[in-house]
Amino acid sequence: MQGYRRIAAALTLCALSWPAGPLAQAPAKARAGAEPRAISPRGPLAEDEQRNMAVFRAAFASTVHITTVEMSRDLFSMDVTQVPRGSGSGFIWDDRGHVVTNFHVIQGASGARVTLADQTQWQAELVGAYPDRDLAVLRIGAPREKLKPVAVGTSRDLQVGQKVYAIGNPFGLDQTLTTGIISALNREIAATNERKIRSVIQTDAAINPGNSGGPLLDSAGTVIGINTAIIAYAQGLGFAVPATTADWVVMQLLTHGRVRRARLGVGGRTRPIDRRLARILGLAQASAVEVLSLSEGGPAARAGLRVGDWILSLDGKPTGSLDALVRLLGPEHIGRPAQVTLLRGRERLSLTIHPETDGD
Repeated sequence: MQGYRRIAAALTLCALSWPAGPLAQAPAKARAGAEPRAISPRGPLAEDEQRNMAVFRAAFASTVHITTVEMSRDLFSMDVTQVPRGSGSGFIWDDRGHVVTNFHVIQGASGARVTLADQTQWQAELVGAYPDRDLAVLRIGAPREKLKPVAVGTSRDLQVGQKVYAIGNPFGLDQTLTTGIISALNREIAATNERKIRSVIQTDAAINPGNSGGPLLDSAGTVIGINTAIIAYAQGLGFAVPATTADWVVMQLLTHGRVRRARLGVGGRTRPIDRRLARILGLAQASAVEVLSLSEGGPAARAGLRVGDWILSLDGKPTGSLDALVRLLGPEHIGRPAQVTLLRGRERLSLTIHPETDGD
């Protein structure tokens, strides 16, 4: 045992007395003779990088962070307080303080706060919402100099492959920019109330929880859609409500506080048309809307429609399903007559119906 101790002591002494070589002296020499390394100037950025930055600079001040709250009662003191509920995105619509977002961002909340790009926070009030298109309008009392309205474009002439940009607050990380392309057009998704939203834009730009309600922009920096949904566990699949739809909904909410719709006063269901009868009448469509009920004194009843009739078309466009009839009866029919083609027994008839405004 004593021998082992003597060997260990000798090794320790050798290590302590080992002469310092060039490697050991290198740090001291480097410190003594080092000179600052010249930093190479950055070269010109690529055109697409400059475009990305320009779009972000133009839109980031218009994009907001929305935090929702709900009322909570303390079990012991019974005091009611507001607690955070969730968060999402939105964008400034005009210089009067109107902010557009998704309905599901504020759904079920008792209040909301809007954080602007300069990090100031403002209490928001609800102007109106339209769950059928997953859209809502808030209003904040910020002064006009703090409000930078976004430029809203059209979604009617979009092309698959077109470059797009999404700005929002995914997972609470504010002012995040992602890029991608339009992957597909005319998709269909379900709103929170299970109503179908049509003509939806599909994109591979990264959209995550918290992006909802933020703008989807084209390379010119104009809003072409409102980011609204993703498919869980799927990558590269995001969806946006088209700007043309949002424009109509927002204007309705700002003007009336609700979305007014044209109505015929018809209750019905989708039914297949007998193939033999369809051949005899020269009908190309396989189904139509069977009238099951009529609102007393409503537009359809006044025009002479009867229970048992089959609605074939509205203004020359086939109504192969009840959902198609609802879709075709758009805002343009408010205050304007509609031409309805129907099947009564084996007879084909045409009636002029003057739709009423929903809620009037």
